[in-house]
Amino acid sequence: MGSGVNALRLDVDKDTGVAVVTLDRPDRLNAVDLEMADELRTLWRGLRFDDSVRAVVLTGAGERAFCTGIDRDVVVPQPSSPYMQDDPLLTVGPKANDLWKPVVAAVRGMACGGAFYLLGECEFIVADPTAAFFDPHTTYGMVSAYESVLMTQRMPYGEVARMVLMGNAERIGARRAHQIGLVSEVTGAGEALAGAVRCAEVIARCPTEAVQGTVRALWAAKEAARAQAFAQAPHLIALGNLAAERQAELFAGRRSGGFRVR
Repeated sequence: MGSGVNALRLDVDKDTGVAVVTLDRPDRLNAVDLEMADELRTLWRGLRFDDSVRAVVLTGAGERAFCTGIDRDVVVPQPSSPYMQDDPLLTVGPKANDLWKPVVAAVRGMACGGAFYLLGECEFIVADPTAAFFDPHTTYGMVSAYESVLMTQRMPYGEVARMVLMGNAERIGARRAHQIGLVSEVTGAGEALAGAVRCAEVIARCPTEAVQGTVRALWAAKEAARAQAFAQAPHLIALGNLAAERQAELFAGRRSGGFRVR
């Protein structure tokens, strides 16, 4: 069964109990615009009520990218108060929407910046050999706050520090991502989605209550530290980000290539 509008596709196999959620903006490298953010929130919350779905796979359309974060053309309206800041990516993940069904990510191509809001709320990642993980925030004069917190809970501190501080100069390839524990499996070329679905099918065959309780327990192990760190993020971003005009200048002056893959 398939459904979806412009930004997402949802395919549910009721025989296996596995749903595949596809970020479907390949022409924009599956960057998240406000429509996609709204659709993700609606989809995750809807899956809470669909008992035919017992496990989920999250992937991106096309060969070039899983997701490249928030769309650079998006304008996010902000309150005038310095004490309030709206970040549409904070609520695009399954856990943020109280979904405790297991989610496995299948990554092909680039996964960078705001993509970590999604990957940080998946149980584990299956990667294509072309997968490349990086965070360009510092290159463009922005603080990597939420992304850094989420990735520090998935990989060694030093590896996160190097990734976020090197910005656009380096990318973590699939092999290195597997070595440091960010990725649980590297498949053959073009097989990441099939590999993630195989895992999800195994999980979906297990008793639902035990699976969801385990997911909740795993998240509880890091939830408190995450919440405490997230509370600092808005202040750090406000202090450390360059003016939007200067960010745009740095982004416009970027060069294709010129990065190292580890």
